[in-house]
Amino acid sequence: MPKILNNSVFKERRRELRKNQTDSEKILWQYLRNKQMKGLKFYRQYGVGPYILDFYCQKLGLAIELDGSQHLEKEKRLYDEARTQFLQSFHIRVIRFWSNDAIKNTKGVLDAIYQATETHP
Repeated sequence: MPKILNNSVFKERRRELRKNQTDSEKILWQYLRNKQMKGLKFYRQYGVGPYILDFYCQKLGLAIELDGSQHLEKEKRLYDEARTQFLQSFHIRVIRFWSNDAIKNTKGVLDAIYQATETHP
């Protein structure tokens, strides 16, 4: 069985994404890093299969994705749906937020993430 978590094939791409975070990723990372949320370890730009997740809590199997306006396009929505189905097949729950919300309503997004950690199966 091929390695599906943090496959070394995508290591450089993950590193590049960490170096070039979006503003919304930078903001959320300030609150998720160093086990600041309920002592849970979150990783940024974590690889699962062919996909790279914005944030991932392995203990809960919880992926957090921040979507920009390009995710409104039909082709991107179909890609996101296939990606979510793939992740769910490995029992990974995906929660999505608009990048704008992470910037303009950080507390609301953090509250929703906190709630997701409470209700995670």
